[in-house]
Amino acid sequence: METAEFLQALETEGRLLAAAAEEAGTDAKVPTCPEWQVRDLLRHTGAVHRWAAAVVAERLTEPRPPAEPTDLDGGELVAWYRAGHRDLVDTLAGASPDVECFAFLPAPSPLAFWARRQAHETAVHRVDAESARGGAPAPVAPEFATDGIDELLLGFHGRSRSRVRTPRPRVLRIRAEDTGAVWTVRLSPEPPMTTRDASGEAECELSAGAEQLYLALWNRAPLPTAAGDQALASLWRETSAI
Repeated sequence: METAEFLQALETEGRLLAAAAEEAGTDAKVPTCPEWQVRDLLRHTGAVHRWAAAVVAERLTEPRPPAEPTDLDGGELVAWYRAGHRDLVDTLAGASPDVECFAFLPAPSPLAFWARRQAHETAVHRVDAESARGGAPAPVAPEFATDGIDELLLGFHGRSRSRVRTPRPRVLRIRAEDTGAVWTVRLSPEPPMTTRDASGEAECELSAGAEQLYLALWNRAPLPTAAGDQALASLWRETSAI
């Protein structure tokens, strides 16, 4: 996906998140994040949006910690969230393609990284807001979902802080049935090693549509029924939280 596509997704997902949060009310529980109420979700996501916008706008080489407000609630908090989301979209849309700033996952450029990361950050938390509101959630486009799985597996779980590990080498395969994307995740005492292929024998395979896998792998929906060793699927659920 191109940066412009991520920016469009960020715009759409942020608007949906705000609308769902407003309908739910800031006191509402967030079923997908049981320790949160909607106010926590808005404070967190709004702080992350402002943090990302500052990194790009100020060309920071080291990020400042995000700052969540504690004095806003109700309609004022929703408005604060909307303002931060608007500023993030405008900042990324107006940034130079070759802007140099901090980024924490591999990407073609820092701008490409931030557009992609914030689009998926917002999409996952939009699902959280919709879970608090109730009713049918908005769909996740298969291509976007596939990209989000790729970011999760090769980006976040390629880092040393990933806790998805096994005492001896194991192999997990993930297959998006609608887009044809396949990932092979090799587990060991070291961080997972993921390749975009179906090479070798897998002890467990998770297969479903890209949207279902995206939500499940980000722990926002149940994992699809695993073919093979169920323990590997359970390991993901227990240790993969970001």
